[in-house]
Amino acid sequence: MSDPSSLPLPPPLLQALTALSFDTLTPIQAQALPPLLAGRDVIAQARTGSGKTVAFGLGLLSRIDTGGSLQALVLTPTRELADQVGKSLRQLARFLPNLKLSIFCGGVPLRVQVESLVHMPQVVVGTPGRILEHLEKGSLELSALRVLVLDEADRMLDMGFADAIRAVLKFVPRECQTALFSATFPDEIRALSGEIQREPVEVTVDADAPAEIVQRFYEVEPERKLDALAGLLGEHKPESTMIFCNTRRDTQDVAAALDARGYSVLALHGDLEQRDRDEVLVRFANRSCSILVATDVAARGLDIENLPLVVMYDVASDADTHVHRSGRTGRAGRSGLALTLCSARERNRAAVIEERLGRPLRWETPRFAPAKLRTGQLAPMQTLVIDAGRKDKLRPADILGALTGTAGLPSGDVGKISIFDTRAYVAIVRDVADKALQRLRDGKIKGRSFRVRKLV
Repeated sequence: MSDPSSLPLPPPLLQALTALSFDTLTPIQAQALPPLLAGRDVIAQARTGSGKTVAFGLGLLSRIDTGGSLQALVLTPTRELADQVGKSLRQLARFLPNLKLSIFCGGVPLRVQVESLVHMPQVVVGTPGRILEHLEKGSLELSALRVLVLDEADRMLDMGFADAIRAVLKFVPRECQTALFSATFPDEIRALSGEIQREPVEVTVDADAPAEIVQRFYEVEPERKLDALAGLLGEHKPESTMIFCNTRRDTQDVAAALDARGYSVLALHGDLEQRDRDEVLVRFANRSCSILVATDVAARGLDIENLPLVVMYDVASDADTHVHRSGRTGRAGRSGLALTLCSARERNRAAVIEERLGRPLRWETPRFAPAKLRTGQLAPMQTLVIDAGRKDKLRPADILGALTGTAGLPSGDVGKISIFDTRAYVAIVRDVADKALQRLRDGKIKGRSFRVRKLV
């Protein structure tokens, strides 16, 4: 199905598609629209540019009674995306008489938005934190809600909006149709779908292809492994890398050596205190640290998304461990690269791995980067620590609002936000991290002053 006219859409929506010269459905639209129009819950894997907004937009607009109250709610991670979604929905709804659509995000005084609600909109687009504020204040009411859309759900969870989303869901009627659109399907997304959706139709486009993990082995003597490792990192220039060592001492030594060569690197091992472990994982997940050097024990249970490169600095002690290490890359349908540095005395372990994989290992010659060459690159983000957290009723929306409001940062400069009981971490684009730090120190978050520092 690729012809929009074959869909059971109301005439005003078909008229809008004609006016927009929209004559062919994209794959995500062709797969997602039939169940959406049938009233089914949908969980869809869709990236920016796939046409997902038109898919859920036509779905929700087809169910709107323009004489009624609030019937459709779209949650987005950022104000910019909310504006884009709102603009697209207005184009699709241009021939729907008397439809009112409102956009509610942080950065605008709540009072101004409340005053605009004299006439209740049928469609609302907004960020989770601001929508929750309206619901708690009573300025929005969801008892007549027919459709709830979570757009870029994985990004919302990355930004720390899980608690706000779940709080919003408490106001949503049980019979409400839900559509969850996400670029990836990590465990958190699956869990969220399980909480809010009823037998959802799963839609994926080119996402069910098996992940390709390319494995390469390099014979390198122990004294040259660091130079070989630096050479491989310089050759592939990955955004994010996990390096496995067999001992705690090696994780520390390798991390220190890479740090000296200019890389943003941290070590993860079993001797770390819980707070230090939390901070290492926060920084690696939010791209403030590009390389994580870890032991198998310390890395157990971690689920790192979008990890393009894994390096085995030491050959794993058994074949199953090697397979587990390699499987950290190539997730969510992405390709991955697993490289193993193997000394002559580790050849027996490599032979066991070859037997386990059932195919010959691919051996290559490494490129060496001597220590005098500072080939490392700094991570794109830096992490700010706020000495307040859940116990202070601090929410991601409060931090995002302070940064994009009084601090004046575009939301695109703000990365993942992680909230713990007594502290909060927010990733900021490296070039503006110092500016953000000073603005937060000079200003207030949720009307209060907190200690803020940079995590180095």
